[in-house]
Amino acid sequence: MYRAALLLSSIVFLASPSGAEPPSAGQLLDRSIAYHDPDGRFLSQAHRLSFLETRPDGSDRQTTAMIDVAGGRFELVRRDKVEVAGVIKDGQCTMTLDGRSKFSEEERETHRLSCERLEMMRNYYTYLWGLPMKLRDPGTLLGEVTETTFSERDVYGLRVTYQEGVGDDTWYAYFDRESFALIGYRFYHDETKNDGEVILLEGEFEAAGMRLPKSRAWYTHQDDRHLGTDVLTALKAVD
Repeated sequence: MYRAALLLSSIVFLASPSGAEPPSAGQLLDRSIAYHDPDGRFLSQAHRLSFLETRPDGSDRQTTAMIDVAGGRFELVRRDKVEVAGVIKDGQCTMTLDGRSKFSEEERETHRLSCERLEMMRNYYTYLWGLPMKLRDPGTLLGEVTETTFSERDVYGLRVTYQEGVGDDTWYAYFDRESFALIGYRFYHDETKNDGEVILLEGEFEAAGMRLPKSRAWYTHQDDRHLGTDVLTALKAVD
């Protein structure tokens, strides 16, 4: 149902009603971060975030992530049919399955109990829930700001790529023109193939001195297929 509106964001560029020039990429990012995280807390303090993650097949999962960028810590607990937990601290990784630190190879494969998988989950949660703040990371290349539409709203669009060795995907982030709030984004592995996904953000969760998106819904570019919706249900700072 979002397909027609979302396709416009890739091809339609609108003139500003006021005739004013759009902000530079740096100005846009500064204003958006000032809206979402004015005191710079996400990258400097530890926070625990809880989510309800639902999928089109009717399954859902309760997930809690403790993200401590400055301290280099990450903790993840996922509960559906089983509980999978993992911790990264001081460069070390530990994982448990239903509270057990010993599990069979079959269990390891079935539930993807590896440090590589946990590191990927750390990067996933830290990056996505840390946007737009994470767009200041070293190696991030900010492109031109355009005036466009996204989900039937007039927005500023920002193209983001990464230096070699940092990231391979091309991202587009979309910001409300009045508040500079981040309202959605999309990514491509290969933009010429129209692969990748588009993510719509709805609502806000305000706590711990930050405004983070409350809900993010995922859709494929090629067939507008709904992949899932993640809802932030709790956010608090931790020691």
